[in-house]
Amino acid sequence: MYFFLLNLSLLDLGSISTTVPKSMANSFWNTRTISSLGCVLQVHLFLFFVAAEYCLLTVMAYDRYVVICKHLHYGTLMDTRACARMVAAAWGSSFLNALLHTGNIFSFPVCQGNDVEQFFCELPQIFKLSCSHSYLRELGFLVVSNFLAFGCFIFIVVSYVQIFRAVLRIPSEQSHHKAFSMCLPHLTVVSLFISTAVFAYLKPPSISSPALDLSLAILYAVVPPAVNPLIYSMRNSELKEAVKNLLQFTE
Repeated sequence: MYFFLLNLSLLDLGSISTTVPKSMANSFWNTRTISSLGCVLQVHLFLFFVAAEYCLLTVMAYDRYVVICKHLHYGTLMDTRACARMVAAAWGSSFLNALLHTGNIFSFPVCQGNDVEQFFCELPQIFKLSCSHSYLRELGFLVVSNFLAFGCFIFIVVSYVQIFRAVLRIPSEQSHHKAFSMCLPHLTVVSLFISTAVFAYLKPPSISSPALDLSLAILYAVVPPAVNPLIYSMRNSELKEAVKNLLQFTE
């Protein structure tokens, strides 16, 4: 679990470092510019970190499934080599996916100027700058990516259905509490990650506006990686005690 959390922390750090520092620098210097190379790198890195985090959350769902439903075989199924291979597959496949998307997107001819109405180079905003016929080529990549993303989502759902069925068959309430407390942080992170991204990208075009798009971009690009460490740390008794003492001190 801690090996997966280490990788999740690295991905969260990379994701938030891709967008926020440049935005803060632009705000500090009262400018809204970014170089073409900087925009390319920002799109590539953001796609890479987001896809890798989603893959890693899928792997972590499998880890939770094995530890609860196949606990006698956990040492065999989730040994050090297996965990390393899963994480390497998540990082490697996500990097390749981001590389293909980025190369394809920035090969489009631009017909709508170069004004990105967002605090970072967001994919939908890049599409708006392209010629209307050019992004049809990207549609194939998006279909494949969304198919794989939906497959990961189904895998996570099926894993938790099996987990809940196994937990409810356990007669001990203490075991129930232990199992649910083990799964709750991961389930919370997955729900936050998926819900914010889905709401940002699948909202009706009729309610779209620059202010709303900016708020939603912050919601899915900044909030999840910022709160993920806090969500997972709440199981730490020392952190709970520190937060409790801080609240008492402020009162």
